[in-house]
Amino acid sequence: MTSRSGPRGCLVILLALAGPPRALAADVAHPTVVELFQSQGCSSCPPANANLLALASRPDVLALSWQVTYWDHLGWTDTFGKPEFTERQRDYARAFHRDQVFTPEIVVNGQADVVGNRRDELDRLISRADRGNEGPSIALAGSAVTVSAAPGARVLLVRYDPALVQVPIARGENGGLTLPHRNVVRELVLLGVTDGQPGRFRLPPASRPGLRSAVLVQAGLGGPILAAARE
Repeated sequence: MTSRSGPRGCLVILLALAGPPRALAADVAHPTVVELFQSQGCSSCPPANANLLALASRPDVLALSWQVTYWDHLGWTDTFGKPEFTERQRDYARAFHRDQVFTPEIVVNGQADVVGNRRDELDRLISRADRGNEGPSIALAGSAVTVSAAPGARVLLVRYDPALVQVPIARGENGGLTLPHRNVVRELVLLGVTDGQPGRFRLPPASRPGLRSAVLVQAGLGGPILAAARE
């Protein structure tokens, strides 16, 4: 008896050899964290901001805009900038073995970065930096969050404004423009560091109404993001 294997049979064989499909983080429970570091005083940032706005509505992505402060001396003080946001970017620079920071920078899942205005490279990085769904679990309930065992990880509370806000820029490189902002981070709080056992952390009240909460479990300063959840 003879047998024939057509294109469909070859596909079945290839799938069997490849094994089960890898679990991806692209779902609501395991969002990919996309962090844009930008400034209202940076003329290269609006295209990167447009990329973040395009990602902000995706349920499988947690898009966060961190407004840094080192452009403030060039004619325009960023209306949302805070030194701790700049320091978060510097933590990534040290983790990536760089001496300097730059804008617009997008960091994906705390693993790798790209110049934020390059959408094709950003899309490839989002796929490549997918962390899967095997990290610690996060349960947000009311004024507390519970994190499963994650030895030595930092548990961070991020509060951001989901509304689209238009900001007129009077001076600096973007003077005369009105820049749209969404998912701008307004608060960053270190809730604690895990000790290898499940932990429960209380959430402080928000400083202003309308902010949404997200929790990141991150492996050290500027390390990979192990898990993320939002309310």
